[in-house]
Amino acid sequence: MEILIQHQPVLSALVGVSALLYLIIARRMSAFAALLVSALLTGIAAGLDPMSILKSVQNGMAGVLGFVAVIVGLGALLGVFLDIGGGAHAIARGLTKGREGRAAIWAMGFVGIFIAIPVFFDVGLILLVPVVAALARRAKASPLLFGLPLLSGLAAAHAFIPPTPGPIAVAEILGAELGWVIVFGLCAGIPAMLVAGPVYARIAEKTGLLGGQLADNSHDTVEDISVSPSQSVGLVWKAFATIATPLILIVMGAVINLTSYKTTGVGQGLVFLGHPFVALLIACLVAYYLLRPEGAEGQEKLRQGLEKAFEPTAAIILVTGAGGAFKQVLIDTDAGAAIANIALSSGVIPIVAAFLIAAVVRVMQGSATVAMLTAAGLIAPLVSAAGSNSLELALLTISVAAGATVLSHVNDSGFWLVSRYFNLSVPETLRTWTVSSTLVGVTGFLMVLLISFFV
Repeated sequence: MEILIQHQPVLSALVGVSALLYLIIARRMSAFAALLVSALLTGIAAGLDPMSILKSVQNGMAGVLGFVAVIVGLGALLGVFLDIGGGAHAIARGLTKGREGRAAIWAMGFVGIFIAIPVFFDVGLILLVPVVAALARRAKASPLLFGLPLLSGLAAAHAFIPPTPGPIAVAEILGAELGWVIVFGLCAGIPAMLVAGPVYARIAEKTGLLGGQLADNSHDTVEDISVSPSQSVGLVWKAFATIATPLILIVMGAVINLTSYKTTGVGQGLVFLGHPFVALLIACLVAYYLLRPEGAEGQEKLRQGLEKAFEPTAAIILVTGAGGAFKQVLIDTDAGAAIANIALSSGVIPIVAAFLIAAVVRVMQGSATVAMLTAAGLIAPLVSAAGSNSLELALLTISVAAGATVLSHVNDSGFWLVSRYFNLSVPETLRTWTVSSTLVGVTGFLMVLLISFFV
C-alpha cells in the first residue's frame, strides 16, 4: 500500500493515458470528450478533490486556447484567401511549369510544403489532385509518382511548420517560441519531404510498389497545366508573398528577442509585429489586398468561403483545449514531475522521450493531434526539470510532431483519405502512404537530433 501511495502520481497518469486510448480506440469516443474524461479520471486517481480537478481543467483549457484559438482562426482565414483567390493552383503551376515528366516530382514536394503552411492537409490534397492528375497523364505514369511527393510535403508542413494547429499547440504547452519552431520546422520538414516524397517515390516506382489511380471524380475539374494556365506569374508571387509574410515576421520577432536590441523602441515595435497574432493578421490583410477575387461571382465565393472558414477549425480548437486541460491535470497532480524524475534518472534525453511517447500514442489511436497533445502534456514537466532554453524547446516541439507523424495506418483518417483519392487497396496504401508518413517522421526526428548537437 505504501508503494502504491508513493507512486500514485505516476499511476494516475497511466490511468489517464490508458483511459484516453481505450475511449478513442475501443469506444470510438470523440477526442475532445475522451481527453476531458481522461483528465478527470487522472485527477480522481491522484486523489485531488473534485473542485481542484475542475479548476485544473478550466485553467488548462483557458491557458492553451487563449493563444491557439486566435492563431488557428487567423490561419483558417489565410487559407481561404489562398484557396478562393487561386493561390494554391498558381503555386502548383508556377513550380511545375516547364518541368517535364519526372522533373516535376521534386517540384510537387515543394508545392506540398508551401500549400500546407496556411491550408489543412486534406484541403491541400483536394485542391491539388487535379494538378497531380495532369502531371501523371503527361508523364504516362502512376499518379502516386507525383502524389507521394505532394503528400509528403503536405504532411511535413502540417506537422512541423506553424501556423498549422499541431506545432502551435505543442509550442504553447511546452513554452516554445513560434519563430524558432518555424526555423527548425523548415530545417526538418524540407529534408523529410525530400526523403519521403521524391526519393521514396522513385524507389517505389523502380521496385514496382506504386499502384492506384485517381478517383473518377478527381478528373472532373482537371486542367492540363501545360496548356493555357489560368493563373499568371504575378499571382504566383502574390501567393508566395502572402505565405511568406507571417513566417518572416514571426522569425524576425524571435531573433530580435534574443538580442539586446529588443529593449529599444524600434526593437519593441519589431517584436510586436513579429507576435503571431499581429503577423497573421497582417498576412490576412496582405492576402485580402493581393488575392481577393474580382467580380460579383468571385466576391460571393469569397464571402461564402469566409463564412465556412471556421467550420473545420472548431473541432481542432476544442481538441486542443481539452489537451491543454489534460496537461494541466498532469502537472497539478505532480504526475508530470514524477515522470520527469524517472526519465531524468534513467538517462533518457527529452528529445528522444518526446519522439517515442508521441509515436506510441500515434500508432495506438491514430490521431496525430491527440498524439502531439498527449506527448506534450507528459513531457512538459520533464522540459521544466531539464531547464531547456528557447532553442531546445523549439527542437522538442518538432520532435513531438515527428513522433506523431509516423506510421499512418488504418486507424488514421488521413490513411483513408489517401486511399480514397488514389483508389488504393489497404495493402497498397500501407506500402506507399504509410511508409512515406513514417519517413517524414523519422527523417524529421533525425534532423532534430542533428541540430541539437549544435544548439
